[in-house]
Formats: sequence, structure tokens, C-alpha cells
Amino acid sequence: MKIVVIGGSGLIGSRVVSQLRQRGHDVLAASPSTGVNTVTGEGLKDAFAGADVVVDVANSPSFETDAAMAFFEAAGRNIFAAEKAAGVKLHVALSVVGTERLTEFGYFGAKLAQERAIENSGVPYTIVRATQFFEFVGGIAQSATQGETLHVPPARIQPMAADDVAAAVVDAALSPGKGMIEVAGPESFPMDQLIRTYLAAKKDRKEVITDPAARYFGIAVDDRSLTPDAGARLGKITFDEWLRRDQTAAA
Repeated sequence: MKIVVIGGSGLIGSRVVSQLRQRGHDVLAASPSTGVNTVTGEGLKDAFAGADVVVDVANSPSFETDAAMAFFEAAGRNIFAAEKAAGVKLHVALSVVGTERLTEFGYFGAKLAQERAIENSGVPYTIVRATQFFEFVGGIAQSATQGETLHVPPARIQPMAADDVAAAVVDAALSPGKGMIEVAGPESFPMDQLIRTYLAAKKDRKEVITDPAARYFGIAVDDRSLTPDAGARLGKITFDEWLRRDQTAAA
């Protein structure tokens, strides 16, 4: 089966490409570096020729509201037109658990618009909503840093490893369209506890202050904001296991 992976050189995309090839599929990693630009439409016709499935794990290069909206709108128009012309049977896209609860940050409004466009595209689809990645916990910590302290809310978070995200996307690509599904890590944590564990593993002595009023990238969050509904598919890799792998890789 021919599968095109848009964003195939990124954190998730490279893993999706690798896993699909290991299963024996003909996989094209599509990105501007390989001559495929979803915003301009360049290369889409040739890339999609003979494709059974298109997997879109590309992200906007900017989190700014207008830029993200423009990216997802332009990419969506071009992708769906090319899919229909090529007779693509399934569109799989990666999104974020709780998108509709996070629209105070305009980027998530753009992601929600992307989801709605997929639903209305006329192409069978699966949207894989994932929780935050372990690989981004350092970025969460950085966003909360004020000098030598971090102000972090105690809202629950259920992050997951990029390898588990990719595995869920791969399974979606090899299954009939399922509409919307959610995937998450095997454990949930208060965010302040997660950040303390991360900093301790990195031997970073900054103090984490539990602050219910603190925001997550400018968004007020509670225990529902970043966690999945019941029935979500859970990854296998725990945070402690991921930290051990990360430390080994860095050694």
C-alpha cells in the first residue's frame, strides 16, 4: 500500500515513516525539503499519485493565531483537492486532546478549524487527538520559568512518548476511517509534580511553585483541560522509562 506522510521528517513523522516501512508499505515522506509544499500545493499531485492513504502530521511553523490559521486553511484546501483528484481512500491527521477547551490560545482555534475542515472534506478520515508529548515537557517547564523558579498549576496532565503517538497514527493509517480517536500516556500527573520529576532527572535545581492561578502557555487549565475522555487508547511507555531512555541517549 502506498502511504504519503506529510511532515515525514519531523518528530512524529519520521517515526511514522519508519514504522510503516518496517511493516512493508511503500511510504513517501513528504515535506518542502522533498519538493512537496502543502501551503502552495507544489508537488502534491505527483506525491499523491497512486496513494491509498495520506497521513498529515505537519504543524504550523508559527503558533501565532493568524499565521497558524492561514497555514492550516491553505494546506487543507490543497491537500483535500489533491486527495480527491488522486482517489485517496483515507486521510489521517494528528491533533491535540482538548483542542476545543484550549482555544483561549489562538493556535488551538486554528487546530480546531483544521479538524472541522477534515470532517467536511468528503474524504474518509481519522483524526488522532494526542496528549502532550514527553519530548515537550522541557518546553512546558521553560514557559513556566521566572528566574530561578517555575510557577506551575496542579492541573492534571497525561503526556505520552512520541514513539507511542507514532504507533497510534500508524495503526490509524492501516485501519478504516474512525472519525475522532484519542490517545494518551499510561499515567496522569499533576503538572507541578511532572515538572519537578523532569527537573530532578535533569539535575536542575530550580524551585517549582505550585500555583493554581498559573497558566499553561497563557491558558487557564483544570483537570479536564489536558486529559482525554474515557476510552482513550493508552501508550505503553511510562514517563520514568522515557526519562531513562532520554538520559541514556544523552550520555
